[in-house]
Amino acid sequence: MAQSFSELGRIEAIRQLFEGTGYAPFGEPLWLEAKPQECITSASGLLLEGIDFDLVYFPLKHLGRKAVLKVTGELYAVMARPESLSVQLGVSAKLDFPQVQELWSGLVAAAKEHGYKQLSLDLLPSRNGLTVALSATGRHSAAVSAARPKAQSRDLICVSGALGAAFLGLQVLERERIKFDKGSTDQAALEQYKMLVGSYLRPELSPNLPAQLEDGKFSPAYGYFVTRGLADALLRLCRDSGLGAKVYADKIPFEGGSFDLGRELNLDPVSAAMNGGEDYHLLYVIPLVQYERFRTEFQTFDIIGHLAQPEVGAVLVSPDGLEHPVSAQGWTTNNQ
Repeated sequence: MAQSFSELGRIEAIRQLFEGTGYAPFGEPLWLEAKPQECITSASGLLLEGIDFDLVYFPLKHLGRKAVLKVTGELYAVMARPESLSVQLGVSAKLDFPQVQELWSGLVAAAKEHGYKQLSLDLLPSRNGLTVALSATGRHSAAVSAARPKAQSRDLICVSGALGAAFLGLQVLERERIKFDKGSTDQAALEQYKMLVGSYLRPELSPNLPAQLEDGKFSPAYGYFVTRGLADALLRLCRDSGLGAKVYADKIPFEGGSFDLGRELNLDPVSAAMNGGEDYHLLYVIPLVQYERFRTEFQTFDIIGHLAQPEVGAVLVSPDGLEHPVSAQGWTTNNQ
């Protein structure tokens, strides 16, 4: 019979979770001291059951891994290398200790893959399902920040992978969950669109990317981790740079099967890329003068557009040449 947390207690549960990981469970706090030629940056994230994930179809190990990528991608966007990771798990009564061990194994594996030197954990009770809160710190060379060029019109907008795939994969999972609730399911559909489903459940993020950019003498003018859709990232780019941005619908990379599934679900894959979210890809702005070298050395990136004059705003250019103003879903405040 699976052990409960009431039997183990918080301290013993944490101790057991850290066994064999190579990380110290109750080590001294890590004091990050920036050397003269270094900068420290941080990122935080929160995943809520029922909002960000559904445990009916989300394997706990994959969830742990994806949670780490959620904050690690924010570090990579500014070319920072991961240093420390702090995790707080709000655990509801429906989860037993072996299930939390499975979640934790995914977290630890991702922390090691991305080079975190310290990992800490706290366990808290939750009345509203599983909650995963993370805070990460990283460091990068001050020379990298100093070398960052001023963004100019015509600089290139590049993304590291297919967009809209994760959102479409989520739609497949939600469709099959509804069928499952009614007593049936279609495994063939999951197999047919496994690449899209995998984009949502197990996104990929290269741990070598910041070092490769730095070694190649590339200094993006801006970098963003695209998790809320391309439109959100473009609007942030325009806000931060004071420039406009044009992206071309026929340059956006799509995963195989996106358009077939789009027809099935009556969803436009371009709309999924712009506003779907959950893609976990990086967007960088690269100087136009570095185009040929960047295209040769970073073939996994796709060039999807460029910066423009401020009056252009953020626009999506359709294949027929029409420019459509970009808007993003999200919270509205009086300050916006």
